[in-house]
Amino acid sequence: MTMAAAMQSRTAEAPARLKASLIAEIDIVSDLAMAEPLWRALENIGHLATPYQRFDLLAPWQRHAGEHEGAAPLIVIARDAERRPLVVLPLCTRQNHGVTVACFMGGKHTTFNMGLWDADFAGHANTADLDALLAALRTRGGVDVLALSQQPMRWRDQQNPFALLPRQNSINGCPLLAMPPGGPPESRISNSFRRRLKSKEKKLKALAGYRYHLATTDDDITRLLDWFFRVKPARMAEQKLPNVFAEPGVEAFVRSACLARRGEARVIDIHALECDEEVIAIFAGVADGRRFSIMFNTYTMSEHARYSPGLILMRNIIDRYAEAGYDALDLGIGSDDYKRLFCKSDEEIFDSFVPLTSRGKLAAMAMSSLSHGKRLVKQNQLLFDLARKLRRAFG
Repeated sequence: MTMAAAMQSRTAEAPARLKASLIAEIDIVSDLAMAEPLWRALENIGHLATPYQRFDLLAPWQRHAGEHEGAAPLIVIARDAERRPLVVLPLCTRQNHGVTVACFMGGKHTTFNMGLWDADFAGHANTADLDALLAALRTRGGVDVLALSQQPMRWRDQQNPFALLPRQNSINGCPLLAMPPGGPPESRISNSFRRRLKSKEKKLKALAGYRYHLATTDDDITRLLDWFFRVKPARMAEQKLPNVFAEPGVEAFVRSACLARRGEARVIDIHALECDEEVIAIFAGVADGRRFSIMFNTYTMSEHARYSPGLILMRNIIDRYAEAGYDALDLGIGSDDYKRLFCKSDEEIFDSFVPLTSRGKLAAMAMSSLSHGKRLVKQNQLLFDLARKLRRAFG
């Protein structure tokens, strides 16, 4: 396939009416390999991007899971007049009742969704820049509506340029733990909570080979994932929750991303509590030098579960990253009780449903209303309990 054939549309000059925009040209690419060099360039330090949008995380998602979901890559690349990349938007499209919907790649497996931005450009981006991106998606991407969920308002102390779009609060919040650099251990976890966890851990420390560690070798990562994919279905069934890891292609995606290297580190880090007898608990997530963000976790079905191994593991993870100079940690989307034991604040995240065609207007309204309704249910304990009972009753 030639480069021209792989492009969904040719490079075009920004319309004259958008003279205030720094964007001079926009490409819309359907070939991940073609987008890869610029995509990786905007992952480097000095640019504005979350670790969830790394190429080595989203490319295996698209290859293994996205294709099963009917998602087609739609990567938007904007450059300035000197052809320097300003932003890469890792999007994909789906067909929904005759409407073409564009959303961020990653599906249910990315806590945060965001473009990869030149940091200086992101700091000055205005509505003219966003209009140029939307116009390209409308006229050359064939998109009817943008459904951009779980976007952080800020990242690394800088505003997300897409916060300029029409927006609403996301369905779920994201519990956040701020860790001021140099703070004492009790600033992260209270002394009383530490004592309770230490008392529980005494039982586990009596086990032969008890240890906490970060998996670094391919063999360790594979072994821990083998255990995870055996235990997670049983844990989800016990809680009467759907197992998203059983969906087609998801296991292959997770294994590929966890084994992918990023220098000496991995794209997804796996932390584990183990003893000689068994794996006791794991937490896996992404790190970017300042923040660690949990993606998935589970813990043993054995009697060792009574000693709160997940909480003990989380304490170790928090202390590890704080001592490494990280200033924040989040436990992923959702309001599970254990998250509030560690996280006392919330990340501000938002959704945007933007119609790009007349056909997309009704779809955008429906998506916005549905999301708003789900948020209301989550915010009302009586409605939430009722919804949970109905879900369990009807599977």
